[in-house]
Amino acid sequence: MSINRRFFLKSSGIALASIGVMHSAPSFLQRVAFAADTKGSANGRRKTLITIFQRGAVDGLNMIVPHGEGEYYSLRPTLAIPQPKSGNAEAAIDLDGLFGFHPSLAMLKPLWDAKRLAIVNAVGSPDNTRSHFDAQDYMESATPGVKSTRDGWLNRYLQNNADAKASPFRAVSMTQNLPRTLQGRASALAINNLSDFTIRAGTSSASVQGGFESIYDQSVNDVLQGTGKDTFEAVNYLKKVNPAQYKPENGAQYPRSPFGNSLLQIAQLIKAGVGLEVAFTDMGGWDTHSNQGSSRGQLANLLSQFGAGLNALHTDLGARMDDVLILTMSEFGRTVRENGTRGTDHGHANAMFAIGNSVRGGKVYGQWPGLSNTALYEGRDLAVTTDFRDVFGEVAQKHLGSANLQKVFPGYPLGASKFRGVI
Repeated sequence: MSINRRFFLKSSGIALASIGVMHSAPSFLQRVAFAADTKGSANGRRKTLITIFQRGAVDGLNMIVPHGEGEYYSLRPTLAIPQPKSGNAEAAIDLDGLFGFHPSLAMLKPLWDAKRLAIVNAVGSPDNTRSHFDAQDYMESATPGVKSTRDGWLNRYLQNNADAKASPFRAVSMTQNLPRTLQGRASALAINNLSDFTIRAGTSSASVQGGFESIYDQSVNDVLQGTGKDTFEAVNYLKKVNPAQYKPENGAQYPRSPFGNSLLQIAQLIKAGVGLEVAFTDMGGWDTHSNQGSSRGQLANLLSQFGAGLNALHTDLGARMDDVLILTMSEFGRTVRENGTRGTDHGHANAMFAIGNSVRGGKVYGQWPGLSNTALYEGRDLAVTTDFRDVFGEVAQKHLGSANLQKVFPGYPLGASKFRGVI
């Protein structure tokens, strides 16, 4: 066994004998081992970014409650979360005197206290669209207002940080189809479920199942061409690992839902040491136009699942969170004023979470514009004071090591002066 391979197997926590793989490690793992050993990060280890999209526009004002703002309570007579000092058992969980967690996110408070979770508030797009489709497209392409962009920002990161030793699992989305953010010239996989190994590569290739070799032989122009053998090898390797028998560590308990399952499988890929650098998943249902609820109800149930998933992922990965960053996002926020059906309509600014051991947590970042009538965007929404690209750019440079942000975020003058200091 070479020094590089021995180092990789030890540092990634893989013991081939313990999972029943007694033969030589597949060639893609040997390349990943070399890449991990020579990766140019500060500690010499591979960094991983996990991005989570809250599709449908989560109500950031009830997720991160501005309980110190009187206007919040006057504009939301039935939806507002009670103040922490109200004596209500279902009150907001105070963070810094102005903001608090929705009570359904109580499981995240220890991460906040340990300074492993940071919040960026009043963050969003400079474009004023209220269309879910357009806003998601702009956020995932990171070119707000420009519909002609062909690739996603994470794919551009991969393109401009090429890795000749890259694993076929360098970029993985735990979704049915490849998301906009990972579409482009760089290789990326959408894996619906590790247990049944239905894999899609790119936007038009066939599923990778029993007939993979014939697909590989015949698909000269397919996205898989050139990496097909490695992908097939990787699928066989994961079959031997047996995803169905995966046991989370440290007492982590994932929600029994598609969202929870996707996070569990991302953790499994990280622990399997298959070279995962960028992971993506999403969770829908956040478009709460009616009967949104306050401390209980529709939004509360969604937030409970969301928070439980984030907490389980962090708990399961344990010390591996030294090299992992979790970033959450949503296409836009919701109106400050509740509507006539006890819900909220499409808004503007929102809140993001950043979770990891390298995060400067325990703080709400970004300039808070306030909720007074004169401060509201178009007289109805929380105003954007942080462009979402400023957060993406900080993550790309300071966590992933991107050397050229202009190629990742074309047309946007992005530099360290715009970073919020989250990392």
